Amino acid sequence: MPAEATEPGRDSRGGGLRKVARVILLDPDDRILLLHGHEPDDPADDWWFTPGGGLEGDETHEEAALRELAEETGITEVELGPVLWRRTCSFPFAGRRWDQDEWYYLARTAQTETRAAALTELERRSVAGARWWTYRELTRAHETVYPTRLAELLGRLLDEGPPARPVTLDPEIV
Repeated sequence: MPAEATEPGRDSRGGGLRKVARVILLDPDDRILLLHGHEPDDPADDWWFTPGGGLEGDETHEEAALRELAEETGITEVELGPVLWRRTCSFPFAGRRWDQDEWYYLARTAQTETRAAALTELERRSVAGARWWTYRELTRAHETVYPTRLAELLGRLLDEGPPARPVTLDPEIV
């Protein structure tokens, strides 16, 4: 789910892939927090996705991950861990094509109550809520979830712990 960018689908600092920080947020029971999104004009075209969004100004990926998490969920009490995965993706959303370079950070929290604190206008029109998922629920989900291999990736993370270096995921083009 993109936040609004200066140039559709591009890095707000100009040119290239839009730089995005995403958060794999786990609670004490190893449930993962996902946001429920949809096309702004078609709530039936929906999916689940990890909190996160584009870097702003001179922000680092870490700063963007924490800011986006706070804005989209109200969760600020987090322990930000390492980058788990990186992926490039390209998808249509809100009448635009979004081309992104996404970094996925592991984070842990005991704070499980969510409240969207500072959504953009586009996010207010396209984010329907948040839900904590168990690994088992995620493996059985019939809903669309991004990244598409999230259940498999989460299972590996829970079994083996974070990778020694960020894993590059296959690009996803929708």
